[in-house]
Amino acid sequence: MRYASLASGSKGNCHALTDGSQTLLVDTGISFLQIRTRLETLGWNLGHVQAVAFTHEHSDHIAALPVILKRTNWQILATEDTLQAICRIQNIAVPAERWIPLRPGHSTRWEGWDILPFSIPHDAVDPVAYRIEGCGKTIAVVTDLGHPTALVVDHCLDVDILALEANHDIQMLRDGNYPPTLKARILSRIGHLSNEATADLLSRVRSARLQTVVLAHLSEQNNDPALAHFATQEALRGSGIPIHVATQRLPLEVAARL
Repeated sequence: MRYASLASGSKGNCHALTDGSQTLLVDTGISFLQIRTRLETLGWNLGHVQAVAFTHEHSDHIAALPVILKRTNWQILATEDTLQAICRIQNIAVPAERWIPLRPGHSTRWEGWDILPFSIPHDAVDPVAYRIEGCGKTIAVVTDLGHPTALVVDHCLDVDILALEANHDIQMLRDGNYPPTLKARILSRIGHLSNEATADLLSRVRSARLQTVVLAHLSEQNNDPALAHFATQEALRGSGIPIHVATQRLPLEVAARL
């Protein structure tokens, strides 16, 4: 099983998972052209993409959906509330035959994979993260959450690859030029994870099984990859677990060992 961040940050997010014959995207917050271009950069086949699973309705996670509906036959996985919010925001309709309904806390079997959405604290109608099992491997994609609940910690345990938000450095955010209301939103318990919160979460889920950590959804204004890497490296010190930082502009691929 391979994981790739096609784009990650405040301007657009898209993750991809593949077993070499089928590919699932998680969110499509960049253009369809960029999705295709970045998959090709990695040597992945666009024709293997069969579905998109959405985490929530914010614009940096859903931008390509109207084009996807017109140009592909990909299935759409989302909770009912999230799908309704997306359709309302984008003024579109997803055909019933293309929608695979999801329920937080309930696993859905998809093309031989088990897809488990689980609730996260974020300012959206029904936000979820994903724990996905296939080919004997487990990958979790966990971004856009204000704090690591016990449920989040539980679902980050015993995975092979963990893509986890490290959105901001608290001091950079406080000293930055964002308006006070936006700073308060990001720092709230339904906002985004700081480097410190991410490191604390990693210290609780590190295990012999965990092979790779990908730091995702870094703010270009309020974080620095070196700061995020240092904070999490301290949490994983002595484990030998490699840490990668996903970026807004370049795709990043990692693979679970056989």
